Amino acid sequence: MRLRNKTLESFILKNFTKLLSGALLLAFAMLWALAVSAQEVPAPAPALPAQAPANPPAAAGPSKSGQQAQQGEAPSSQDQGVFVFRKDVEEVQLHATVLDDKHRLVTDLGRQDFSVFENGQQQKITSFRREDIPVSIGIVIDNSGSMRDKRPAVNQAALNLVRASNPQDEVFIVNFNDEYYLDQDFTSNIKKLQDGLEKIDSRGGTALYDAIVASASHLEKSGKLDKRVILVVTDGEDNASRESLEQAIRRLDVDNGPTVYAIGLLGDEHQKRAKRALQAMAERTGGESFFPKDLREVDSITKEVAHDIRNQYTIGYKPDMGKTSGGYRTVHVEAKAPGHGKLQVRTRTGYYAGTERASNQGN
Repeated sequence: MRLRNKTLESFILKNFTKLLSGALLLAFAMLWALAVSAQEVPAPAPALPAQAPANPPAAAGPSKSGQQAQQGEAPSSQDQGVFVFRKDVEEVQLHATVLDDKHRLVTDLGRQDFSVFENGQQQKITSFRREDIPVSIGIVIDNSGSMRDKRPAVNQAALNLVRASNPQDEVFIVNFNDEYYLDQDFTSNIKKLQDGLEKIDSRGGTALYDAIVASASHLEKSGKLDKRVILVVTDGEDNASRESLEQAIRRLDVDNGPTVYAIGLLGDEHQKRAKRALQAMAERTGGESFFPKDLREVDSITKEVAHDIRNQYTIGYKPDMGKTSGGYRTVHVEAKAPGHGKLQVRTRTGYYAGTERASNQGN
């Protein structure tokens, strides 16, 4: 019996050793396969290089920030450290500046003081706020040969606009002559913006409309904030664009498109076409155009623009017609309040909706 027992113990020990060796080999093979597959994961795509051409307009999907919000006072949130407002995707959003008869900002109005009309029909206001909302801003500056001596003063004024703006704004820089270049993508870093502005190569012509169209597209596709602005500074008439003024305005005339503030350093009364172009883009989008006679005025103008942006009302409404049916919709906003005289409301004058909007973005 004892001999038989020893033989059994030896058999068990021998086979256990084989099983243990097999398990170890299997585990090693699995670890080796995992290591090989990890090496095959592709590396992240590199970032866009500096001074890359700004993206041309292309059909875009729904806005990143077009999320549903509650009616009434729109809630705010933090999105990766950036202040964001969420709005109902069916809501048209207007950013409005109100001035009194002495051209002073009026900032104490309530929802009940406003009336909104689309295609002549009064609409129900679904959201309202007057807050210093952070903005996505494109600073678009003429880099043609005639701007060479003006750029230092213009660059300083552009930086002072950023300094006077909401600290949570995001800003990009586009310099343009015959072509347009995204010399600094979205940032709030003053040093980076300064470096982008100082990429001066003053030569060639003025492709203003192309630069505006590309900048509007970049704001829509890459901007993180619902409120969007373009500040454009130029000293002459467009003479190099593939786009026309009409095409540029059509690209700006979209729901929640950017508000344009234009500074024309024209100085020549014969540049009437250039002046009319800047006025048209500003007026259609609810912005303002400036034509200083002295270059030294530009700094005070950019500070005025920053003050204007930070003291606007944001008004939302859901169109009776809905937003899916196409066509151009005219928009008109009125403001009346006790204790105030005649009030002027500056906001966009209309927008393309539905299929017209999508077709417009694809141009």
